[in-house]
Amino acid sequence: MKALIVRGGWDGHTPVESTDLMAPLMQERGFEVEISDSLDSYTDADKMNALSLVVQCVTMDSISDEQERGLLDAVKSGVGFAGWHGGVIDSFRPNTEYQWMTGGQWVAHPGNCIPTYDVVTVDPEHEITAGIESFKLTDTEQYYCHTDPGNHVLCTTTFSGEHGETTQYPAGTVMPYAWTRQYGEGKVFIAAWGHTYKDFDVPEAREIVLRGMTWAGTKAARP
Repeated sequence: MKALIVRGGWDGHTPVESTDLMAPLMQERGFEVEISDSLDSYTDADKMNALSLVVQCVTMDSISDEQERGLLDAVKSGVGFAGWHGGVIDSFRPNTEYQWMTGGQWVAHPGNCIPTYDVVTVDPEHEITAGIESFKLTDTEQYYCHTDPGNHVLCTTTFSGEHGETTQYPAGTVMPYAWTRQYGEGKVFIAAWGHTYKDFDVPEAREIVLRGMTWAGTKAARP
C-alpha cells in the first residue's frame, strides 16, 4: 500500500515531529510511505491515483483550487484519507467542500490546554476501536467541532463544564471525537486528538490512529 504524508502549516501542531513518529509505524503495518512538505503533491494526478492513502498534517494554511481539486478527486476515486487534530480539521478554513470531505471542522477548545479529559469508544465492534474502551489525555486540547450527522462516530468526549465559558461549553455536551465516513469511493478517518506528538504517547490514542489509517487505506466495504 502506498501512502503519501503531506505536512506543513502551523508549527505548534508539530507536523514534522508527529509525522516523523507515525511514518515508521505505518511502514511496520505494510505502507510504503512518502513524505511531502508541499500541497503541490495533490496536483500530480498520476502520483495521487497510484496511492492507497493520503495522511495530511497541515494546519491553518491555504490551499489553491488546483491543489484542493486534486485531493478531492483522488479521494472520490477511491484513495483513502486520514489524519488527526488540526492537521485535518483546521487545515483550510474557507474551503467548505474540503470540510465536507473530512466530515468536520474545528471551532474552538475550552481553556486551551486542560489538565485531563476522557475519550470513550462508542463503537466497540469496529475494527478501528475493537478492544479499546476509553483512555485519558492530559495537558492537551479538547476540541469543539462542527461535525456531519452522516459520520460514523467511533469515539466521543464529554465537556465537564470546568473549562471555558459554560454557555459555550455546557457541562455534559458530548462531542464526536473520532469518526469514519465515505467521500465518493474514498474512505475517510478522522481523530480529533493529536494536538502535538505527545498525545501519541498514550497507546490507545496512537493505536486508534494507526488502525484508522490502515482502514482508510484498504479498499473494502463502506463504513
